[in-house]
Amino acid sequence: MFKGILITKDDAGYRAQVQPIDDAVLQEGDVTVRIECSTLNYKDGLAITGRAPVVRRFPMVPGIDLAGEVIDSGNAAWKVGDRVLLNGWGVGETHCGGLAQVARLRGEWLVPLPDAFTTRQAMAIGTAGYTAMLCVLALEKHGLQPGDGEILVTGANGGVGSVGIALLAGLGYRVVASTGRLADAAHLKALGADDVIDRQTLAVPGKPIGKERWAGVLDTVGSHTLANACATTRYRGAVAACGLAQGMDFPATVAPFILRGVTLYGIDSVMAPLAVRQAAWRRLARDLDLAKLAAMTREIGLDEAPSVAAQLLDGKVRGRVVVDVNR
Repeated sequence: MFKGILITKDDAGYRAQVQPIDDAVLQEGDVTVRIECSTLNYKDGLAITGRAPVVRRFPMVPGIDLAGEVIDSGNAAWKVGDRVLLNGWGVGETHCGGLAQVARLRGEWLVPLPDAFTTRQAMAIGTAGYTAMLCVLALEKHGLQPGDGEILVTGANGGVGSVGIALLAGLGYRVVASTGRLADAAHLKALGADDVIDRQTLAVPGKPIGKERWAGVLDTVGSHTLANACATTRYRGAVAACGLAQGMDFPATVAPFILRGVTLYGIDSVMAPLAVRQAAWRRLARDLDLAKLAAMTREIGLDEAPSVAAQLLDGKVRGRVVVDVNR
């Protein structure tokens, strides 16, 4: 038995409770990890609250991220004592995840914990920060350089946005943060934003094409925000889209793509190949300012996770949340 959050669904309804969990709940896997830390992402909030059908089988342990130590391995790539982390792969949705003290996993899903990070720091980064790094890599691969102009980061107070600002600013880009919480402007500027704008300037229906402004965009929001970001991106600029906080819809036209040669990159963190994951984590170890990471992070115990998950979906959580699963 071990402690964790267990999601169940039956005639009595949908429930997510912190409770003792029997090993029999865990699916098959060739590596068992004693988890030290997990985190809360937007998808975890949806899973725990049941506000969207994220969980595909029951019972389920949520948590798309985890970091800890291998305690049993039938996989030649891993041995007892190895320090590992995991992001995505359907964990917390179709396979029991990280918001518990133990996980049984497939060895090919794991990434070595970089020496630069503790398990707490790795989970302060989590899928949110790893996704932000994938966005930065896409913008770099496109050829964008710091001197090319402003980079827009939407959903700036969220996990992806916060880490994205810190990364881009550290690399020398001029960053403009879009947020619905202008009272947090000082915090966003401390992370590296040069300017902060009200998200409402982007969140309402706009023109098919607008005045050129952004050399690049890191978008976590989708819907009208993404459409407007594309419409105001400069000639041959790039937009990296990784989220849907405003919605899954994309009410846009082809005008930015055929008149300005704008490129829209879709960023998938869940099923990204191992080599891509390792490259992202190497860059995070090199480029992320750990003092800025600490400034955007709070830590909670496992018992607090369900209530904080609801707050996250309600837009009341700033930055990153680390979950210590052993307290």
